[in-house]
Amino acid sequence: MTQESCSHDCGSCQQRCEEAKKPDFSVPANPLSNVRKVIGIVSGKGGVGKSLVTSLLASAMQKRGRQCGILDADITGPSIPKMFGVETLATANESGILPQQSKGGVDMISVNLLVEDKATPVIWRGPAIAGVVKQFWSDVIWSYEDYLFVDMPPGTGDVPLTVFQSLPVDGIVIVTSPQELVSMIVEKALRMAKEMDIPILGIIENMSYIICPDCGKKIKLFGEGKTSETAAKYGIDFLGEIPLSPELAALCDAGNIEYFSDPFLDRATEKLESLK
Repeated sequence: MTQESCSHDCGSCQQRCEEAKKPDFSVPANPLSNVRKVIGIVSGKGGVGKSLVTSLLASAMQKRGRQCGILDADITGPSIPKMFGVETLATANESGILPQQSKGGVDMISVNLLVEDKATPVIWRGPAIAGVVKQFWSDVIWSYEDYLFVDMPPGTGDVPLTVFQSLPVDGIVIVTSPQELVSMIVEKALRMAKEMDIPILGIIENMSYIICPDCGKKIKLFGEGKTSETAAKYGIDFLGEIPLSPELAALCDAGNIEYFSDPFLDRATEKLESLK
């Protein structure tokens, strides 16, 4: 189509041209925020441990001397504050909302830091939930974060779409479990990320095995994991395996996840360190 014959009505036009640009849904950060990298933690299904991986990655990077924050975008099932033992409600001033900080210095914001009764259910429709997620970016003062981890709800619905379109996401980490569904789970997250033009940093497999307390042998409770071969199939980095650990579970329940230390996420933290 020539410039002379163009009606400039892109909505009714079948031609693809320079003028027909994608709409911009990006939301500006709080003017006082300074965030270097935004990392989304995603999965194609629930129950695989995204919040656990988010917390472990933030804690590990914090121990490496990087200032980290967590934006808990799982609005209807927030669990980040519990794992860090943070109970004090977030405060605000005339410039915005101030995130709470863990014992180890990780900044965080979550719906559970805005309500007195932590058992109060969030019974909202999708647009309202998506609006809160955007406010967690635009209204919260992330004064300085090397890495801001976004703990997303499962699937490819309103909130993941909102995060991908509204926040400047630098990459995502896909969390899976060692089951036959892993290929389908990864492919869903993979396709959405590609559709949104978001880089995929790699895959982490949770609940990979348990260590026998008597002999120290690795026991694959769910069978041999398919994650590494799925990662190879799609050309994605396999960033590590997280075992089922009674010690880790106890620390999460006690709000002391930052005290857990293990090298099984070294590849993931090195990948994050390599981001330019």
